[in-house]
Amino acid sequence: MLRIALPNKGRLAEDARELFTDAGLEVRVRGDRALTASLGGEFEAIFVRAADVPEFVADGAADAGITGADLVAESGRVVQELLDLEFGKCRLVVAARDDSGIGTLDDLRGRPRVATVFPNVTRRFFERQRVPVDVVPVSGAAEIAPHLGIADIVVDLTSTGSTLKVNGMREVVTVMQSSARLVTCRDEGDPRRATLAELVDALASVLRARGRRYLMANVPRAQLDAVKQIIPGLNGPTVIDIMNGGSMVAVHAVVPAATIFRTVAALKQVGGEGILVTRIERLMP
Repeated sequence: MLRIALPNKGRLAEDARELFTDAGLEVRVRGDRALTASLGGEFEAIFVRAADVPEFVADGAADAGITGADLVAESGRVVQELLDLEFGKCRLVVAARDDSGIGTLDDLRGRPRVATVFPNVTRRFFERQRVPVDVVPVSGAAEIAPHLGIADIVVDLTSTGSTLKVNGMREVVTVMQSSARLVTCRDEGDPRRATLAELVDALASVLRARGRRYLMANVPRAQLDAVKQIIPGLNGPTVIDIMNGGSMVAVHAVVPAATIFRTVAALKQVGGEGILVTRIERLMP
């Protein structure tokens, strides 16, 4: 049985459980404080802090795990990324007080103090930029440090930038982009990689289906060229003859959810009827 390290709390934990459930691997927890859970089939979940997932995976205690790319970078452990899970998106940025006069890294003077929860990533970033700094590790709320006089700038996570703005801070430069990743330390020759590949396919099929809809409609055969322009689909719409349909044919296609309103309106304009739109649970390539 393969062990998958999952975050034990927070938004990453919620999104990871939802993704596994949608992929048909429901997280069956034995109790509120359970440290492990069955995922069905060949997988077992172990619950650890998101920051500890790279350690568990790199040490072989877990065959794979889900954590943020920022936490993988901070850990310094060597793991292989199997899949970008597309949730938990954020940026690690350098930020300064609005009244600091710091707009770029070139505005930094002397050896500024940098407060951050990510000391390792921060040191490597400023070394690459050849900017000397003193890193001030903190355990949280780094954005308050410049206001208390214990740091000149911060390196902190942001999704929308609203928290920085509320605290009188502005972004200077992006250090890295981050999102949740599925990682492993198993080599290609390891027999467990075949099972992990099946897991990747299952999770990827859910991600691929999100933001897409399955559309079915009856349209005039004479308007097929116009319909193909409206709903190109993955490989063009599927066209099916309708029994006793006369001049009408059925078309099926996978279309972007974001454009479904306009797509339905355009189909109606060319004589489309009986239009049905459904969600897709999984979409294999």
